[in-house]
Amino acid sequence: MSFLDEIYFDNTVRSYIAVASTIILALLLKRYLSRYIAAVCYRLVHRIWSTIDKKLFVDLVVEPLEWFLVIFISLFAIDKLTFPEALKYDIYGHPTNDIASRLGMGILIIGFTWLVLRLVDFIALVMEHKANHTVDTRDNQLIVFFRDFLKVIIGVIGILLIIKACFHQPIGQLLTGLSIVGAALALAAKESLENLIASFIIFFDKPFFAGDTVRVNNVTGKVEHIGLRSTRLRTPEKTLVTVPNKQMVDAMVDNLSMRTNRRAEIKLELSSKTLLATTQEITEAIKKILAAKGEQIESSSVFVKDISRNGIVVTVEYFTTPFSTNEFDTLKQTVNFEIKKLLEENEINFAGEANTIIINNDLKED
Repeated sequence: MSFLDEIYFDNTVRSYIAVASTIILALLLKRYLSRYIAAVCYRLVHRIWSTIDKKLFVDLVVEPLEWFLVIFISLFAIDKLTFPEALKYDIYGHPTNDIASRLGMGILIIGFTWLVLRLVDFIALVMEHKANHTVDTRDNQLIVFFRDFLKVIIGVIGILLIIKACFHQPIGQLLTGLSIVGAALALAAKESLENLIASFIIFFDKPFFAGDTVRVNNVTGKVEHIGLRSTRLRTPEKTLVTVPNKQMVDAMVDNLSMRTNRRAEIKLELSSKTLLATTQEITEAIKKILAAKGEQIESSSVFVKDISRNGIVVTVEYFTTPFSTNEFDTLKQTVNFEIKKLLEENEINFAGEANTIIINNDLKED
């Protein structure tokens, strides 16, 4: 009998070498095999989505595909060996060979679930890439939302498959038990469930999108992410505020990004001693200042709002095209400077500037 035919733990040395060689060969060729399979899959996918980046597809799929192939080939090779009788004993009533078989099946399911999750990420990236080439790219948040939601569903299915394959539990009875437990958990996690439902309302009603600036519950910020439970806002102070989706649905949300114009208002309280002709000249001059900026200011009005013993109130109101906050502030500053210069050139005093108070401390003698 040759050395290769000698038996150790109910298997020949030849069998051990064959299994070990198969596993080592799979480890050495996993990169090439996975890339070849990924290239074949890419050709099939490319027929549906012609704009798909091959490198992106390969980078996302290759790694989980590598380990899935290694796990599959290794389990297939190890299954050809006979489980040693010396290692057969029961652990809490379960034979060790049965435990090993279930463990291998669980590892295989985990590897396959990981591969499917990566495919979901790839499909989401493809859809985002196509959406970025459309006029309205705000629906990208729907892709991100359903990507996360689908990954949760796939993860739950993977766990159920592991329970079915590794623990031999009937999924039907398990789902029945989970429905009862789920009802109890739903009552206990009422707010979380409300936030989940609110997230669907946000995505279908579309009161705001990722990237919009909103004001809700005295908090103003830019929407960075809309998740299954909460919405994250980046405030002007650069802090990150997490608002539950239920509040985003129930509260009054002011979407500042959806406004058609930006409004600016200036109140000039002129001295009551300002002559009527001078007041009319000032209002007309301010109208010319605003009219000169017709490319930025869509509409404007300048009028005397009130006259009282304290002064003359001139209201300047104008609406600009929606542009960034910095551009809007720059325009306001320019208009304010020009109005201030106009008042100085005409020597117009503000209300209260011309008032003087004289205190006489002399006592009148009888």
